[in-house]
Amino acid sequence: MEFSTKGGNPDKQRAGCVVVGVFEGGKLSEAAQALDAASGGYVASVLGRGDLEGRAGAALLLHKVPKVSAERVLLVSLGKEKDFHEGAYRAALAGAVKALRATGAADALLCMADLPLKRRDAAWKAEQAVLAISDGLYRFDRMKSKPANARSPLERVSVHVANRRDAAEVDRAVARAKAIAEGVSFAKDLGNLPGNVCTPTYLGEQAEALGKECGLKVQVLGRNQIEKLGMGAFLAVAQGSREPPRFIVMERMAGRKGDRPVALVGKGITFDTGGISIKPAAEMDEMKFDMCGAASVFGTMKAISRMDLPLNVVGIVPTTENMPGGNAIKPGDIVKTMSGQTVEILNTDAEGRLILCDALTYAGKYKPAAVVDIATLTGAMVIALGHVATGVFANSDPLARELVQAGEGSWDRAWHLPMWDDYQEQLKSNFADFPNIGTRAGGSITAACFLSRFTKSYPWAHLDIAGTAWKSGAEKGATGRPVALLTHFLARRAAAA
Repeated sequence: MEFSTKGGNPDKQRAGCVVVGVFEGGKLSEAAQALDAASGGYVASVLGRGDLEGRAGAALLLHKVPKVSAERVLLVSLGKEKDFHEGAYRAALAGAVKALRATGAADALLCMADLPLKRRDAAWKAEQAVLAISDGLYRFDRMKSKPANARSPLERVSVHVANRRDAAEVDRAVARAKAIAEGVSFAKDLGNLPGNVCTPTYLGEQAEALGKECGLKVQVLGRNQIEKLGMGAFLAVAQGSREPPRFIVMERMAGRKGDRPVALVGKGITFDTGGISIKPAAEMDEMKFDMCGAASVFGTMKAISRMDLPLNVVGIVPTTENMPGGNAIKPGDIVKTMSGQTVEILNTDAEGRLILCDALTYAGKYKPAAVVDIATLTGAMVIALGHVATGVFANSDPLARELVQAGEGSWDRAWHLPMWDDYQEQLKSNFADFPNIGTRAGGSITAACFLSRFTKSYPWAHLDIAGTAWKSGAEKGATGRPVALLTHFLARRAAAA
């Protein structure tokens, strides 16, 4: 998909389709007004017939509108003007993409970056438009013998810039969005692949391919090397599977020499049965998504490489399956972590924190400026925040604020939750330094508390994406979150350096 920006009068632009917004009640946006004026009131007369629903995202396609150069005009409802906010804007974009897919248009002019949206400038609206289009056109059909749906003929989209003073910022926003969209799509592809294809070995191969493509220094460590590092918790999870584990390190040192890097650590459980503490059969197929934290690290490394971000960044991915094999860890087993601390395994389905704790210890060797781990860690996170926001936990309030603000800026939103010492009281063991779970209450928080015991030497934040990494039901599939959040976070760090 090609994206660009374009100015000029919407009615004079030659395109397969021009997209404009309309508020409930028939009030036209500025771009729609221009088309209506050029067509001698044709647009308003069509709307007067009541064919366009008022809900945000509803669409009405018009052909051969008089005096309009585009072959088609797509009217997209924006909902009530007084309620027009980010959510309505994104719903309108989603509706526009869905309608565009159904047309035969090869190119389109999107006139929505000039809509009146409080607290959001044209650059933000343009970036969201590119991301929405990329998301709406994304299809994962590589595993089908015959793709169920024909691909859309849409190949080029121009974002209309009404005010020339906004042109430079919108150009930069579109370029940034293209990079993020590429990273998101990469993360989605990895997440959507089945567990018999996307194995730890496969992820190692993808890391090496990404290294060649983007100029990253990549290391893929096998079981013997992992054992030499003393990663007893990671290997304990891996020992129940016939698939060999991999420990992946991707370095992109594009910042100033000597600057401490930011490390991203992604949970890479390519399939999670729960181990001996086995999960229920229902929806267990979705446990292929348990490596979406790892996928987001891959996607973010790709995005920042496309942006040529001047920052030192290290991506770390511990990856294995969690299986109930004859050699699998058992409740009551005690393992020694890379940090030297011992952990009593009370639940083998709390395995993500076991592979992450060794990876977080490894991250300390870089003396990082900050470490962010990303993991589909706890079902309790879904209960707390649903499928809207990613949970943020941190040993540094400034770092947590950075991530929340990056989520707000990218509209890949996150929420900061507490991790007070009171919660640490749940992690007590009679036989080891601490167990891998606390009580059921506050499960997401105690999971973060567990990880915090391996991050005392640097600023650290944990993103629990259990509720945001994938969708279930008819739209089942990986979302690619939080690639946009992480990319904005790193871009802001690079700009401040």
